[in-house]
Formats: sequence, structure tokens, C-alpha cells
Amino acid sequence: MAINSSNISLELAHRLTDVVNAAWKSGEMLEKVTPTTASLLNYWFGEGFCNERVRNFHEGQRQAILNIIYLHEVMGENCVMDAYQGIIPELMDRADLAQLAKPKYQMPKYAVKMATGTGKTWVMHALIIWQMLNARHEDVESGRFTQKFLIVAPGLIVYDRLLDAFCGRKKRDEEYRDPQTNDYYMNQDVFIPERYRDEVFSFIQNNVVTKEDGIGRKTTGEGLIALTNWHLFENQMEEKEQDEDVDDSSTVTPAEIISDLLPIRPGKSAGNDLGMLDRRALGGTELEYLAGLKDLMVINDEAHHIHEIKRNGETEEVEWQRGLNAISATKGTRFIQVDFSATPFDTKGAGEKQVKLFFPHIIVDFDLPMAMKQGLVKLLLLDRRQELTDLENLDYNAERDEQGKVVGLSEGQRMMLRAGLTKLNKLEEEFLKNDASKNPKMLIVCQDTTVSPFVEEFLKSEGLEDEDIVTIDSNKQGEVKDEEWLEIKKKLFDIDRYKSPKVVISVLMLREGFDVNNICVLVPLRSSQAPILLEQLVGRGLRLMWREPDYIDIKREDRLRVLKNHQPPRTYIDTLSIVEHPAFIKFYDDLQDQGLVAVDEGDVGTGGATGDILTVGLREDYEKYDFQWPVILHDSLEELEDAEIDLDDLQPFTMYPLSLLRKFLAKEGETFVSQESLTKTTFGKYKVTANLFNANGYNEYLQKLLRVVTLRFENCRRQGFPTIQINGAQTVQVMDWYIREKLFAMPFDPFQGSDWKILLAKDGIVTKHIVEQFAVAIYKMQNRLTMVDAEVSHTDFSSLKAIKMRESYSLDVQKCIYPRLGYPSHGGGLEKAFIKFLDRDAEVERFLKINESGHSFAIIFYVRKDGLMATYHPDFIVATADKVYLIETKGDDKVDDVNVRQKQTATIEWIKKINALESKDRMNRTWEYVLIGESVFYSLSGSGATITDICNQCKVSYSVATGNLFDM
Repeated sequence: MAINSSNISLELAHRLTDVVNAAWKSGEMLEKVTPTTASLLNYWFGEGFCNERVRNFHEGQRQAILNIIYLHEVMGENCVMDAYQGIIPELMDRADLAQLAKPKYQMPKYAVKMATGTGKTWVMHALIIWQMLNARHEDVESGRFTQKFLIVAPGLIVYDRLLDAFCGRKKRDEEYRDPQTNDYYMNQDVFIPERYRDEVFSFIQNNVVTKEDGIGRKTTGEGLIALTNWHLFENQMEEKEQDEDVDDSSTVTPAEIISDLLPIRPGKSAGNDLGMLDRRALGGTELEYLAGLKDLMVINDEAHHIHEIKRNGETEEVEWQRGLNAISATKGTRFIQVDFSATPFDTKGAGEKQVKLFFPHIIVDFDLPMAMKQGLVKLLLLDRRQELTDLENLDYNAERDEQGKVVGLSEGQRMMLRAGLTKLNKLEEEFLKNDASKNPKMLIVCQDTTVSPFVEEFLKSEGLEDEDIVTIDSNKQGEVKDEEWLEIKKKLFDIDRYKSPKVVISVLMLREGFDVNNICVLVPLRSSQAPILLEQLVGRGLRLMWREPDYIDIKREDRLRVLKNHQPPRTYIDTLSIVEHPAFIKFYDDLQDQGLVAVDEGDVGTGGATGDILTVGLREDYEKYDFQWPVILHDSLEELEDAEIDLDDLQPFTMYPLSLLRKFLAKEGETFVSQESLTKTTFGKYKVTANLFNANGYNEYLQKLLRVVTLRFENCRRQGFPTIQINGAQTVQVMDWYIREKLFAMPFDPFQGSDWKILLAKDGIVTKHIVEQFAVAIYKMQNRLTMVDAEVSHTDFSSLKAIKMRESYSLDVQKCIYPRLGYPSHGGGLEKAFIKFLDRDAEVERFLKINESGHSFAIIFYVRKDGLMATYHPDFIVATADKVYLIETKGDDKVDDVNVRQKQTATIEWIKKINALESKDRMNRTWEYVLIGESVFYSLSGSGATITDICNQCKVSYSVATGNLFDM
């Protein structure tokens, strides 16, 4: 693609991404952002935290967040031109410099180009948290951060989605929004480090203002999160401009006097709206209130609506942009704008000469091809089956009489509708066989509201009932009145969960914000060839329907077939079938040229719409094959308070001798200064950039150490398992003793000379060591607690009533609660062989392959090398007459992996505690932990060994796990 003024921003986004990723990989980025930002980035994207979460930001979301933060904090962008000069200075001659010089680009302004259905709302939330926490925690106000946000939607559907995200969801037929169902609360494990959660929840609860509340009228806390749609600007801009045009003449007409005395005239115009009158009475409009704020971040959702238009040869801004101009006029660089859109471009020309003019401030380009390759959206299928072969000779416009009134559907339209219904019926029949919760839907996009009644009538003639169809009429702008939208919402509420309605008929109303996962068939009767409209229509059906981990393998295989081998998929799992319309041929061809769409000529789904996915329930006599997983509950507080850290568990720092550290780090007269903040403390001026904390004095240093160590165990709390309780005062005393007496294997006084600088060195190597030592010591302390008064609960593995697997990658088994067990389609040979072996071995009474997502209770916590708490699920649980084995099968190359050894040590300690319980609490058997390598298994099983023989050979001991011969 040749780079020119119309697409140079895409090149900017790509180059910026390369720069940012290099800075992230090297660690440079974390050193140049604020401590608060570094803490957030480490939590969001750090490998340790990501590995312990089931869900994380995906690559596109991550890149958008990193790119914006890099531009804003590392490069210090004050206007869009700064990004061009800093990232692509050699291409400045190809940029539209006149455009970049416009006032609307003289501020930090970032456009996020992300494919529909890829979760741009998550990016929005992350940016709000980033700005808000920095504004609240910076020592000296920098002017780069704000606690005030305005979020603008294009229409009612997107606005309603924002209400769900910030205020919580409603239940059917209820008006109350449950705040515990807002995005922040439901995704707190992804969005918010635990130490900030109360602060963030409080901020959201106290500062969200909806357009119904009245922006500027509702009292908030220290900040503001204002939710509205662009219509906020519509009438207020007109009034503002009228005020500016008023003649200053002192002449006052009788009509003006009457108007001043009696401002209300009959009618229902916006000027007489009660909300508008209230705002006037209270001293101004929302626009005036927002313009009066010192700082503000504006987030525009579906920002392609903010563009320039030409009237009578003159270029004008749309009202949305004019409103933003008015709000930003007095703020300078304290006004930050973030625009989200899957289609951030205008168009110029028509037909084959039509050109996309991309917004100049695009900073990330996560497009549809990337989203498809990563499996974040559905695959596209162009429905070109036998019944649609006569496309070119059919009429696809509605039939009209001599006056132009629509009188019926054309033959081409009826054929497209029949094709869509045929596909929908096939999907419904086969989806429901596999999963009764999967209800496929069809979206029909009509030419205009005069056509939709005929579409509805035709569908009923084909056998659909009234409750199967929802028709949503709107004007040419895709808008409906508020009272009509209330009725529409009732029909569309939670549509994915119900069998009916099956078909949604719309004109333009549902082109944005219609976040439904189960649209599987799209029938585009509308003949518009506008690129933005076409991409928006396809976008309505892109959201994933089959998100469960059971379908990962089969979806990966289908993506490989479509995107790499250019073959049709074998299944209809997470595919969007588009019934071909001749007006869209160029659009389809472009998709095919990019390898993004497969053609369905009737041969897709040869293995069934859902492939060979099976749902396997419990066998009839499952009770005799069941297992109970014990969980030890510590409810004796005295026992915990008496526990003490074993000082022998704390090892000294040996990376460098103290004398060398003093030479390089404890220089007299040196002051620690940071660009981002300057903090005066009892130690002097310094900033810790070890991504852990800032310390104000030695006592606070100890308290922050304790806080960081405590947070290492936050995964326990998040999983709902018994928490590791820590005596804070006692631990701080031990920390002080350790630093002074054992840290350097000799006495150390942090108040002597400049020795404090060793603790607060820029790279934080000493502080990291302290954190790691205490995390391990506290974990070991917990495992030394006596079990005399322990309370034990048990969870049956049969509580998971059914599991999903692929027929071609599963085996019939007898000694298991399920009659069939699956194994991985890639690299699952060892597990397959082991399942066969267990089912045949006479010594095995029962066994089970633990389902990591379904049997989430079967979990063991361990401390990683970096001191973070992590979780571990064994592969198999196997019972003989007198033993229960927890078994991990590993390829030979992974047996000596450091993480594997950490898991081994933790599992042995856990089993030691289990075996100390009464016999009835451990299935009347002794528990053991076994790690079976691939070559050992094949060698022993091939020689006739039993499970007992193999487990005796492969049993993991402390000495094996730690690599220390003398550990017992």
C-alpha cells in the first residue's frame, strides 16, 4: 500500500506499535512512566499476573492501551503533530500538514481502530482507571491526568450499552441496575489490582452521571464520569451560536420583553423540555458546565460519526465536533480526546474511484484480519449455494407501483430470505443437539421502513410465528424516539438466551452497539455500497457465540482451513453466514482477496454444524467412581496468631557483597530524582522504579514491604479459598530484624551514612529479594500450622454433571464417572496412552482426568520464583485400594522445568497436610504425588508394570522437587 495523506495515520500506528513493543520488551517503558502506571501495566500485562488469570486483555486491547500510554507519558504528546514528528519524521512530507494544524488536533488526541466485536469497551475502562488513579496519586499535579471523563455515544443503543458497563445491568422487566454487574465489578480480576479496588469501586459509584441525571446538576465526588449521546450538543450548540449572533443594540422589542417574562411557549420542542428548563434555571447548559471544567478526558464511542461535511461548497463540522470544540476551547493540553471506531475514515468520490480518508490521529490498527486470525471474532462465510446461482438475472429491489410505493418483495429478495431461513433452520436444529443454550439468530437489513412489513409478512408465510420476529423501524439516520426505544429494548433484552425471537428485521437502527453474540445469518437486502455501512452491517454478527474452552481446538482448525489454506471450514461454530447480494460483490471480493471469507456452496458443516463435539454426562453408576477433593478450612484464629515466621527460611542477599553495593549505590551527596515526581522523605529525594512502591521514611518502607508481600497472596482470596492470614505487626518486626541482621549476612544500619540508598536503588534488586524471601517464608509458615482443629470440606468431582469433548479425540472408559474422556488434539499422545493404560490396569479402582475449567476447585497454590502466588491443577487423580495418586504427565523436555519443580514442592507440602487429616477426610487412603515422564511411562508400561509400580518409581519427594539430596 502506497503511503499518502489519506492513509499515513495507519503507517503511524504500525510504526508506533513497533516502537512501543520494543520499549515494553526492554523494560524501558516501565522505567519512564509513573509508579502508578507501572503498577497497572505490570498487573495488566505482566507474565506472572496473566498466567494466573483465566481471562486477560487480548493483543489488540493491550496494544491500544500501551500505545496511548507511551504517547502520553513517555513521549509527552501535546498535539497530534507530536506523534508524527516523534515516530515518522521522515514521512512528514506526505502528511496533510494543513489538517494537522487545525485547532481540533492541538491537544492529546488518540484514535483507536479496533475491529467490531473485539472489546474496545475494555480499553476504555483501562484508560479511565489509568487516568483517574494517576490524578489521585501524583504528588505534584502534572496536568497530564484527570479525574473527569465525558463518554459520548452516537445513539440510544450504544448509550444503553454504556449504562450497562458503568451502572450495571437490568433484569428483565426491572428498572433497577445492579452496580455489582457493571464492567468494573464483574471484571475486577482483569482491570484492577487488589490494592486499588475499593478506591476504583468508590469512584465509579460516586461519580457516574447519566444524561437523565443531568450533567452538571447531580452532585458527584471529586471526579466525574458523564455518560451521554451526541444529541447533548445538538440544541445547545444552536442556542450558543444564537447567543453569539445577538446584536448588542440597546433596542429591545416588545416581543423580546414578553419572551424574557414568559420563556415557555406551547409545544414539545427541546427548548421547552423540562430538563432544558431546569438547566436554565440552575444557571447554564451541560455544555457550559463541561466547558467550565479545568481538565477533561472525552471518550467518543463509534467516533466515525465525527467528521466534516460539505454544504454549498463550504466545509463544516458536524454538531458533535462543534460541541467538543466548545468544551475544549479553554483547556489546552488538559483536554484529552480518545476516539474509538472500527471504521475511522471518511470517504471521497464514488464507485470505483471512492477513496477512504483515514482519521489522522489513529494510533493503533487492530483490524478485522488480525481479529480473525486470533479467533476473536467469527469467521465469514459467503452463502453461495445452489439456490442462489441465478443472482445476476434477478431483481433485488422491492416492487413498487407507478407512484413509487412499495407493494411487495422482488423474486430476488424472496430468494435471499429463503436461503437465510434454510441456513438458520439448519443451525438451530444442529446447535441445539449439542447445547440447548445456543440459539442462532438471523439479522435482515432492509432498504427502508416501507419494505420491512413485507419482509415480516413473507417470513410468516414461510412458517414463522409472531413471537419469532422482531421488526425495528427507524429513520434514515438509524434513530428512533425514546419511547419507541423502550419497547424495542424489551423485545431485544437478553435475546441470546431465548429461542424466540429468531429473526430481527432492521433498517439502520442496529448498525452500532447491537452487541448480540448469536447472530449467525445476515441477509443484506439493503443495496447501499457505502464502505462504512457495509462494514458496520457485517460487524453486527461478528461477536463470538461459542466462547467455552471446549471449542478452542475445533475453531483453531477451522481458522487454519479458511485463513491459511483457503478452504471452507468443517463446522459452523462461530461463523457468520452472509447471504450474497449482487450489489456487494466488490465488498465480498475485497474480503476474499484478503483471505477473510470462505464460500459456502453447501459443503460446509460436512461433519455437522458443530463438528464432532460431544456432551458427555455422568454414567449411571458414577457414585462408585467418584472422588472427593478435600479443602482445609482454618477457622482457629488463635492457631494462626501463634504462628511465627521461621528465621531460617529467610536467606541473605548474595548477588553482590555489601561492600560493593556501598561503593556503587551509597555514594555521599547523590540525590535520587525522577522526571515524573519529586518526593521529599527522611532519606532525601528519591523514586523507586522497581514497580513495587515509593517509600516515605523507613517505617513506611517496612509497611509497603508488608503490603507488597500480602498482595502476593491475592489469588487465594480471588479464588474463594482459605486465605493466608498474616500478623502484620509481627511480620514488620521480623522484616526490620532481617534487614538489620541477616539481609547481608552482617549487621546493617539503614540510617548509617547513605546505606538507605542500597534499599532504594533504582533497579530494586535488594527490595525484590526481600519480597521474595518473605513471600516464601510466610507460605511455609502457613504449611507448618497444625491440623488438630482443622475443619475440612469436600467437593465431589461429580458436581460437574457434564463435560464437552471431541469424538475424534476421546476414548470410551469404564472406571470413571464419565463414560468417555477427551485428550488434546495437539500433543495429546501421552495422555491418550495413559488413559488407556489406567482403564485396563486391574489395580486401578477409579480415575479421572481433571477438567481445569470445570473442576476449578481441584487446585493447589504455590509460590513462584518471583514470589507471586500461582495456581496448579494436576492432570489426573487415580485411586487404588489404599492410595490416591495425584499424577502429572509431562513430556521429557519439561520434567526439569523450574516452574514444574515449584509446583512439585507445593503439592508435596499440600499432600503432607492432607495425610495428617483423619482417614475419613481423605477417602480412607494415603495420598501421593507422582510426576510421570513420557519415556519412563512407555518403558515401564511396555514392560508390564502396574500403576503402583510406575508410581513407586516416579513418586516425587522433597529431594527430587528441590534438587537437594538432604531435603526430606
